[in-house]
Amino acid sequence: MSWRWRNDPPPSDADGLEFSEPFDSQADAEAWLGAHFLDLADAGVAEVSLYEEDRLVYGPMSLEAE
Repeated sequence: MSWRWRNDPPPSDADGLEFSEPFDSQADAEAWLGAHFLDLADAGVAEVSLYEEDRLVYGPMSLEAE
């Protein structure tokens, strides 16, 4: 299985952006997001979704601080 983060919902003019290499586990993917969410937010990524292969696991999830 492979797990990937995507910028979902995608901008209106593009498909969802996959911005990470595939991960072997959900835990690895979540650890990566924890280490990079500030960089993603600074780059303008507002929401992300986690996919296992083509199946949506959860999201979209906001990266905006409350």
